Amino acid sequence: MFSHFSIGRKISLGFAVVILSTIIAFYITNKTFVESQEINEEITNNHTPSIAKLEELKLMIVRSKMLISNWVYLPSPSENEDKALLNRLTVADYPNLKRELEALSQRWDDSTRSSLEPVFDNIEMLWSNHEFVKQALGSLDAYNEPMNLFMANSMVEEGGDIDNYTDITLEMLQVLIDNKKKATKIITATMIESFQKVRLLIKNLGIALTVAGIIIAFLTTRTIVSPVRKLRLILLDLSKGIFPKSWINSRGDEIGEMANALETVVSGLRSTKDFAIAVGSGGYNTEYTPLSDQDELGQSLLVMRKNLKEYSEDMEEKVRERTAEVVRQKEEIEKQSEQIAELYEQVKDSILYAKRIQEAILPSKEEIDQSLKNSMVLFRPKDIVSGDFYWFSEKNDKAIIAAADCTGHGVPGALMSMIGSSLLNEIVNEKGITQPSEILLALKHGVIKALNKHPSSDQTKDGMDIAICTIPKKGKKIEYAGANNPFWLIRDGEIIETRGDRQPVGIYGDNLETPYTNHEIDIEAGDSVYIFSDGYADQFGGPSGKKFKYSQFKKLLVQVQPETMNKQKEILNTRIEEWMGDEEEQIDDILIVGIRF
Repeated sequence: MFSHFSIGRKISLGFAVVILSTIIAFYITNKTFVESQEINEEITNNHTPSIAKLEELKLMIVRSKMLISNWVYLPSPSENEDKALLNRLTVADYPNLKRELEALSQRWDDSTRSSLEPVFDNIEMLWSNHEFVKQALGSLDAYNEPMNLFMANSMVEEGGDIDNYTDITLEMLQVLIDNKKKATKIITATMIESFQKVRLLIKNLGIALTVAGIIIAFLTTRTIVSPVRKLRLILLDLSKGIFPKSWINSRGDEIGEMANALETVVSGLRSTKDFAIAVGSGGYNTEYTPLSDQDELGQSLLVMRKNLKEYSEDMEEKVRERTAEVVRQKEEIEKQSEQIAELYEQVKDSILYAKRIQEAILPSKEEIDQSLKNSMVLFRPKDIVSGDFYWFSEKNDKAIIAAADCTGHGVPGALMSMIGSSLLNEIVNEKGITQPSEILLALKHGVIKALNKHPSSDQTKDGMDIAICTIPKKGKKIEYAGANNPFWLIRDGEIIETRGDRQPVGIYGDNLETPYTNHEIDIEAGDSVYIFSDGYADQFGGPSGKKFKYSQFKKLLVQVQPETMNKQKEILNTRIEEWMGDEEEQIDDILIVGIRF
């Protein structure tokens, strides 16, 4: 029956099939987009904000641990900025965030929503412990009460109530975050699956429409008479810019008239092509005659020839001018590049010279070995020059050795290290001060004076953390004092730690005249002592990209005790290189000084 359809009916039927298929595809696609939009709104308005708020709560708990630790370890008045931040966090920030999470949780599933309340309960217990610390150390005078300080320290240190509640809360929050992320992933996968189904439907409809179009085109072509088909092929060639090589035989009907008119057009196009090629090659004097006075294309080509000739002459002049300008700019760039390279070499040479100066200031291994027979110094600057430095001298039958960590690293830290080394030479070698606590107090005054600072000026915390030991040539009692940096003694496989004072060498609060504590430590044969900077323990690395940490540092030092000091240095250096691997860079200067008795 289809073979008896007219061309119009066949075309109409083909278009009807196409339109119907398009409507079906549009309906299914629109339905999928509506469902996906609802899923996207659920992700945007609930899942994503929920995850963000849970992450924010997690960060808030981490910050609270840092701030309560500062409250305990850094004596300060009640109006201190960190204390104000902690009070605002627990009184205002946390309640606001809790209300937001409770509102969002109304749209969670029951199991996830029920796991939120224990988190809030844990946080309330954590705040109660915070409140105990705040009450115990509510003023500067409270820090002078040993019992208050002891109780507060026991709560914030590793294994204390605050530390345990913080870790448990963070673990519970991480489980919540993982659950919400998993739920988001599931509904996102559902949305993607819907899109894939729509994509497959559209693909199949596209193939079907293509096949239908081919069939319709084939049937339509078969119904067209031979002269019209040949005329169509000629027009298609012309549409591609191909001039026809054969023509329809002369006829007296409308098709013949169309063929004759088309032949005239093609002849004119050939002439136009030849003229355009000649003009494009620079032949601006080539002759060309339009088909008639009404030939708009021909008249336009004549105007184009005139304009191109004028434009070409103008462009030649501009090219000459631009070429000269480019040459001048190139010469200027080359000159600037040479200046930059020269400046870079000067800066590099200056830093290398600073390194030689710093190396000259540091005591040699031979100098230390003459007094301390069994010792080692692991010194790994982060940059060419270092903010860490070690210092050694002998005075009044005593060996004085120090390990310092200056503010910053690189060039700024190196400048501070040279100031510290120079001041130590003056304090010990010229003034004869050998007691570590007195050395630190004199060093603090010297650093403040060298930096031209005053307690009332803007305090930028310039200075250093340092540990100093005085070792008598006779006797078995070491003196030690520290500014933030501790003293470790290893005896019979156990580490005995003596902590330094919680004040750096430099301006810190109102402690300008606050003395440092002088510790006397009995030494036995076979003991090993260590002073160091924080660079080794703070180095990132390992399979998880985390810090090395002091706990692992202590275990490593205990493990290497059977080895000589030189062998210990090799093991410590190799271990930190393996920890960094190829992924991590050294983040800070590293300094470890070890002595065995």
